[in-house]
Amino acid sequence: MSEGVAAFAVPNLGPCTLPSPLRECGFVRDGDRVLYQDDWAEIKACLESGREPASFEMAGPRERIHFDPARTRCAIVTCGGLCPGLNDVIRAIVLSLHHPYGVEKVFGFPFGYEGLVARHGHAPLELTPATVSRIHEAGGTFLGSSRGSQDVGHMVDTLERLEVAILFAIGGDGTLRGAHAIAEEVKRRGLNIAVVGVPKTIDNDISCIQSSFGFETAVAEARRATQAAHAEATGARNGIGLVKLMGRDSGFIAGYAALADSNVSFCLIPEAPFTLPAFLHALGERLRRAGHAVVVAAEGAGQDLMRATSERDASGNLRYGDIGVFLRDSIREHFAAAGLEVNLKYIDPSYMIRSLPANARDAAFCLLLGHSAVHAGMAGRTDMVVGYWRNAFTHVPIPLAVSSRKKVDTDGFLWSSVLAATGQPRWRDA
Repeated sequence: MSEGVAAFAVPNLGPCTLPSPLRECGFVRDGDRVLYQDDWAEIKACLESGREPASFEMAGPRERIHFDPARTRCAIVTCGGLCPGLNDVIRAIVLSLHHPYGVEKVFGFPFGYEGLVARHGHAPLELTPATVSRIHEAGGTFLGSSRGSQDVGHMVDTLERLEVAILFAIGGDGTLRGAHAIAEEVKRRGLNIAVVGVPKTIDNDISCIQSSFGFETAVAEARRATQAAHAEATGARNGIGLVKLMGRDSGFIAGYAALADSNVSFCLIPEAPFTLPAFLHALGERLRRAGHAVVVAAEGAGQDLMRATSERDASGNLRYGDIGVFLRDSIREHFAAAGLEVNLKYIDPSYMIRSLPANARDAAFCLLLGHSAVHAGMAGRTDMVVGYWRNAFTHVPIPLAVSSRKKVDTDGFLWSSVLAATGQPRWRDA
């Protein structure tokens, strides 16, 4: 990443003049930073040339805060697709605002950014410790969600009318772009409103964020699908288990699922193009040698092999072809033409995975993200998303987080490990 130090600066609404109500909690100083780069040669080059290495502001409670908790109203919104842990984050934010800080008024906007636009008729919910006490036990989002943009002026009108001081936006790339637009309109109007994002993407594809919540739960459940595919494949002559997993543009879930289950024979991801003849030939060779095979495909893999479309979804993304169905039909047709009988079982667990409750580790991660978001908001940080980098919680400016999509490095350690685990060809060398 070539961004300069200025790109890592987080906007602040103003001075923090009020003492925090938190006590004995290990306050973070404003000068505490987390290095972006960990390559010593690059850090050394910066220092020798007199340049400051890029770094993130460290997340955590500040000794002095910007907002008076007794007079502060906050709001939460969840947008985009479902993801394990959404309810955990909502609950963590509400409990952190109410108990340590003493904020009494917290609104929940129903159905994403629609809830901030009056014409949709969604009345805001009042969130208390009692209303969120058990929501983490269920999957999905207690507040509901939606896709698509809304009029930013109308959304800020709602925040003004309800006297909201901090808006917490939980979502992925599109949600964060919307949060940035809200922060820009707030700034244009000269309002004292903070906008803080919490990164929600099951694909783990937000830049400058090591891991997003829900990803670990998704990989764990994806492993159940690959194990089922392996059982089906080994239970039949020339058995093939085909699993489609989430991953529009980034193959992290597919890659880690392949590593978690060493029975995967082929892992297909968007970042590693392949040709259908090369894949089918390699699949035939695997069947000849082992008598069975397990294929894992991320949803964005092989899009160049299918008929292109100009249709877009509510978020503005191109509608992708179904790589799972395409591979299922192509495999069957290929081996039928070759006179080889195969027994193929196709598994698509995508929506089952998205709607699960978070597992124990993800739930703890959600709580820490929620707490970090509250600390940032109360300290007047805005137009930022809570990050996690080099095992530390950070503040990431939203423009930096959405500047590019994080992808699997096909020359890096993760993909090399997948190739070693599966034994599949590196398609560019095939």
